[in-house]
Amino acid sequence: MVGKITVLKHRNTEANTKVKGVLCWLWVLSFVLFTSFGFSCHVNTTGDGAAVSQKGNVITKYGNGYRFDENGWIYIHIEGEPYERGFQHGYLVAPELRQILGSLEYLTYWETGMEWEFFVEAAQKLFVKYVDQEYMEEIRGIADGAKAAGVDMRWQDVLAWNGYEELTGYWWPNVMEGVYETLDKDHCSAFIATGSATEDGKIVMAHTSWDAFEWGQFFNLILDIKPASGHRMFMQSVPGFIESMTDFFVTDAGLMGTETTIGGFSKYDPNEVPEFLRVRKAMQYADTLDQFVEIMKKQNNGGYANGWLLAEVNTGEIMLFELGLKYFNIECKKDGYFIGFNAPQDPRIRNIECSGTGYTDIRTAMGARRVRLTELMQQHYGKIDVEMGKKILADHYDVYLKRNNPSSRTVEGHYELDPFEYWQAREPFRPAGAVDGKVMSSDLANELSFWARWGSSSGMAFDAEKFLDKHPQWNYLEGYLKDRPSQPWTLFKMGQK
Repeated sequence: MVGKITVLKHRNTEANTKVKGVLCWLWVLSFVLFTSFGFSCHVNTTGDGAAVSQKGNVITKYGNGYRFDENGWIYIHIEGEPYERGFQHGYLVAPELRQILGSLEYLTYWETGMEWEFFVEAAQKLFVKYVDQEYMEEIRGIADGAKAAGVDMRWQDVLAWNGYEELTGYWWPNVMEGVYETLDKDHCSAFIATGSATEDGKIVMAHTSWDAFEWGQFFNLILDIKPASGHRMFMQSVPGFIESMTDFFVTDAGLMGTETTIGGFSKYDPNEVPEFLRVRKAMQYADTLDQFVEIMKKQNNGGYANGWLLAEVNTGEIMLFELGLKYFNIECKKDGYFIGFNAPQDPRIRNIECSGTGYTDIRTAMGARRVRLTELMQQHYGKIDVEMGKKILADHYDVYLKRNNPSSRTVEGHYELDPFEYWQAREPFRPAGAVDGKVMSSDLANELSFWARWGSSSGMAFDAEKFLDKHPQWNYLEGYLKDRPSQPWTLFKMGQK
């Protein structure tokens, strides 16, 4: 009987998807009309409301926080004490949080067989005891800010959303002891270079986020956090997150960072601190790379295991920091480069804590990009700058088929175009892959700024309706996939208006 009730509940949710979509868009329309009205009436407002930027962007304000949208990105600035900045965050991205909550309630059940509430309860049991008061207040503020803007979101939802990657991709598969197939962890391409590898001898860092489109389409947040204590942080993020999640950031301590997820990683310790809390603390309070590493290592639970590409602007030093569960690997240099392609360099992590990493298999996304990124770094050695970084992220050369072929094996990944006849562990034409591009240099980092392109680094557009018409096997995503039209590269910086 319980199973039947659950199914009926799910069917009811699915049947109301279109109604929810209409209500969601009506809410967004009212939000836009509100901000547009604010523009006409409060151009020079200093309180809550809206103004207009020098670029003509409508700026929505709440307290000391504000938001504007540009070229597919949502930019929000938040500041102050934890609850205060959290409230600003939740209020300013309330339309997106409404969409995210609807997706979580529908897609979590579809993709895992368990209701969203199951993972909300798990997040409380797993995470609450480790959440510092500062971050709990910020999380509560996000929920209350969203609620003040008309979105029925609880702090427990915000907590579970921040830990969603760990809950569904690490904790739950371990609970099921191998019965439940883990989510793909081959996310992202990246590089970091310095010294003789770059045109001016300074640091260049670049990254493109990969994910299932139903989730990756929410990665379009530029987040500027000016906390009451600790370092100012400027990052790509996700509405409702207290950290980056996509992990592309810079702090006023002069630390730059990004990462690529370690594929095939299966270890997890539920009795230690989740990654999203450790990395937020590391960004906010680390003064050096060594401090960043120590914070990440302390009470490490193995969740969201990554190969971090880090840098100190003031010294020109770059670091590869691979963090598994029991094992970690650190390499530093002031001359050369590191690349990220979802497989660990460290043999202990690769062989003991992972399986099927594809490290040497050029039929896979990992092995092919290891070869191609190495080729590109060597080909452009000594000439790497921001513009070259943009071109590298947009590369579509397939080293397995030896031709231009946007697919899972290219630096800019396109699972949605890949029939996967060569890598049968993946489903054909899955709507997944690259959703953006970001590049930062030392000079940009000093200003807490970076270049970003939403949709894809190459500008390749994604049309959800056309995709679903062509690939009806993914029709359960109808209403939950967004278009990503071609957008230009855009420069963002802290305090921008």
